[in-house]
Amino acid sequence: MFSGLSALVVESVADEGDRVRVVARTRDDPVPCPVCGAPTGRVHGFHHRTVADVPVDGRRVVVSVRGRRLVCPVLGCPRQTFREQVPGLLERYQRRTNRLADRLGSVVKELAGRAGARLSGALAAAVSRSTALRMLMRLPLPPLRVPRVLGVDDFALKRRHRYATVLIDAETGERINVLPDRNGNTLETWLREHPGAEVVCRDGSASYGEAIRRALPDAVQVSDRWHLWHNLCDKALAEVRSHSSCWATVNPPRPEGVREQTTRERWHQVHDLLGKGVGLLECARRLGLALNTVKRYARTREPEAMRRAPRYRPTLVDPYRDHLRTRRTADPAVPVLQLFREIKELGYTGSLNLLYRYITQGRAEGDRPVITPRRLARLLLTRPDNLRDKNTELLRELTAACPEMTELARLIRRFAELLKPTPGNDAKLTEWITAVRACDLPHLHAFTNGLELDRAAVDAGLTLPHHNGRTEGVNTRTKRIMRQMHGRAGFPLLRHRVLLQ
Repeated sequence: MFSGLSALVVESVADEGDRVRVVARTRDDPVPCPVCGAPTGRVHGFHHRTVADVPVDGRRVVVSVRGRRLVCPVLGCPRQTFREQVPGLLERYQRRTNRLADRLGSVVKELAGRAGARLSGALAAAVSRSTALRMLMRLPLPPLRVPRVLGVDDFALKRRHRYATVLIDAETGERINVLPDRNGNTLETWLREHPGAEVVCRDGSASYGEAIRRALPDAVQVSDRWHLWHNLCDKALAEVRSHSSCWATVNPPRPEGVREQTTRERWHQVHDLLGKGVGLLECARRLGLALNTVKRYARTREPEAMRRAPRYRPTLVDPYRDHLRTRRTADPAVPVLQLFREIKELGYTGSLNLLYRYITQGRAEGDRPVITPRRLARLLLTRPDNLRDKNTELLRELTAACPEMTELARLIRRFAELLKPTPGNDAKLTEWITAVRACDLPHLHAFTNGLELDRAAVDAGLTLPHHNGRTEGVNTRTKRIMRQMHGRAGFPLLRHRVLLQ
């Protein structure tokens, strides 16, 4: 039971109710002087220490140790007397055995202050939250090394205000360091002090790219493929919204609402002022709109392009749409209550209020609910094999209504094929960029301009197997750590916890 105390001589064990007291002493073996190293067994006196050990049967264990104060046999030694220590069991000034400290270290490494203190109390080895934090900061960090493939990414300390940079081994996921900001100069300084990385995986950050080029001119920069696809998704959604007046015609017409009337009026007001030579900022002041709103209206060629489809969701009335449409076509004045009774007999389980809203929205006359630009973009960006048959047919109808949407769908599928890293993808990317610039898709043109600005890293990302996925996983776990600390701890503690994970 007390095998961990084998370095001591256990004299007695007493049961004191909520705790177990062990009385022990050190052995009578000679001990080397900590200064000159001369062994001695000459006793000058004794001292007592009380330390905590790992609990037994859910109760605390207290060890009362009697140690010796020994006399150094060497004349002229700076240390004439010294206290003997018990290596591997007790450390100087410690009030816990090493094995108890190791157990508590594992707890505080995962839970830190308050949560670590609560769990340690449940384990019969209670410590305060301040002690838990001190124990955490005393845990040694792994030795710093420079990996062959380095992953670099930023994460928010306080969103939109303060950020930090994490560096990991992109092949193993091992944490290397955490920098206090996302400034390119800070990263450049660290890379100059720790050279040796051959490949650096990063996102599309220009500041990171320039810092790596200055500090490691021979390193290969790899742009993360997930970020490339994410940027394409944003541009594809913008293209779908700009052509909503085309694909929305596939659905039945609906009366113009107050929002659409306001949008149309503002579009005419903005373009009338711009036609008179009024600047964007002055337009915003005269119309009482934000500058970015005026810019968005100014970029739009026609007000129909800003039309937003209503966000309808599937309802319990959808299976009975054909019956409702037939009855309302034959008798436009048929009461809604009568329609409710009829579809109730057909198996309708919804409420009368739901049917009222369904008919008021004009959905009974349509073949299907009007979809949103975001949903159409999601259909375009989903792997065709993962689409249901009805979604595949819907996507085919919507893209066929607009030549630009047909071309957008084709270009998205071609770019998705490049995301599997294969030699020769750099040449295929050049062909893809040429095809994009030959189409009337201005948002994709902006995407290709961004690719060209970072072309070397993009080519490496599409041809080499390296990626930043492990770095994103580290960021996810870092967010969990930050949620545990609720923003009360400083950056040194956060850095310590990240590097210990």
